[in-house]
Amino acid sequence: MSLGLLTLHLYIPGCQSLKEKRSRLRPIIVRLHREFNVSAAEIDRLDIWNETVIACALVSNDNGHTQRSLQKITYWLEKNCRDVDLIGEQLEIL
Repeated sequence: MSLGLLTLHLYIPGCQSLKEKRSRLRPIIVRLHREFNVSAAEIDRLDIWNETVIACALVSNDNGHTQRSLQKITYWLEKNCRDVDLIGEQLEIL
């Protein structure tokens, strides 16, 4: 069994309220669920308007598959989510 955790630190430029932040993050998290079959949630920077930390978790039976799948998320995010900037990422495979 392989457990992978991808932590994404994002900057959301131009965000003026927590309500706006949530409305901009919700579609991203929903698409992560749908496109990559991962569990995703905002885990840190909850009260900061223009920053967030999202965690994506994936369980599979192959370390290679887990790593490749989670790495695709980073590339997808940079390509498709132009309204957020990736500050940092951390990938852990257990």
